[in-house]
Amino acid sequence: MAAKILVVDDEIIAIRSAERVLRSEGYDVEGVLSGREAMLKLEQNNYDLVLTDLKMPEVDGITLIRWLRNVKPSIRIVVITGYPSQETIKEALELGIIDYVPKPFTPAVLSDVTQRALEWRKCGCEAEKSKEEIPPAMLSELDRVVKEYKNKPGSLIPVLQRAQEIVGYLPPFIQKRIGKGLNISPAEVHSVVSFYSFFTMKPRGDHNIRVCLGTACYVRGIEGVLEKIKDSLKINIGDTTENKKFSLEAVRCLGACGLAPVMVVDQDTYGAMTPKKAMEVIGQYDPSFTGATAKEEAERQLNKEV
Repeated sequence: MAAKILVVDDEIIAIRSAERVLRSEGYDVEGVLSGREAMLKLEQNNYDLVLTDLKMPEVDGITLIRWLRNVKPSIRIVVITGYPSQETIKEALELGIIDYVPKPFTPAVLSDVTQRALEWRKCGCEAEKSKEEIPPAMLSELDRVVKEYKNKPGSLIPVLQRAQEIVGYLPPFIQKRIGKGLNISPAEVHSVVSFYSFFTMKPRGDHNIRVCLGTACYVRGIEGVLEKIKDSLKINIGDTTENKKFSLEAVRCLGACGLAPVMVVDQDTYGAMTPKKAMEVIGQYDPSFTGATAKEEAERQLNKEV
């Protein structure tokens, strides 16, 4: 069943843009023009995710988020705002939002953030199962690191880096464990993990491919490159290939706009990417990689049989 998403924004253009992007991804999307209307919808229906603006008349985004936390605390929330002030975003994070998207957003960024927010919801339900997969020795070492950094200013990122070195990735229950140890809300920990491209919430393959979805890359055709990579590796953003060779990530910016469109494999940066060039680059890391999509491989197999 498709995930059900409610978009709340007082600008009809923003709602239509979000609806168009998310419906193309197969989500069940509804839009409302006010926080008050959103409350009525949420009282009558169940949603997996709420995307809300912050600045709205009468019932603003913060008020809506507070209300949701009391009425339906399990619903995941992402903020979409053209006014991402530090104070307001901090308040929203403390209320437990998953992430935020500054306006204007590209379709690829909105799609990526939505996917990760829904995965966070799913992973949260499976936290205990994930916990069992982490050896106790790793957890003990992680707790030691958290204790070492506790009460030190700016400790979150160093602890997350050490945690990823120890565990290999940062699943939700690890993030919650770190947050509890440092007296930081899980939402704030998650916002840092999801913002910085060098953190991952899933185990990675031998080689990590990061594709930039920033505006400069998007307008120069990175979407076509990303689709070709997904089709040829037969994975989606955030996944790892069956042979554990490659993982695929989409990031908001790689800081190389002059080379747009850009992708990074491990520590190597490649600019002026095209779908064909991306296949050539990936082939450098795996000689057995053909670049063929599932459809092309099926046709090739059919021709062999004939």
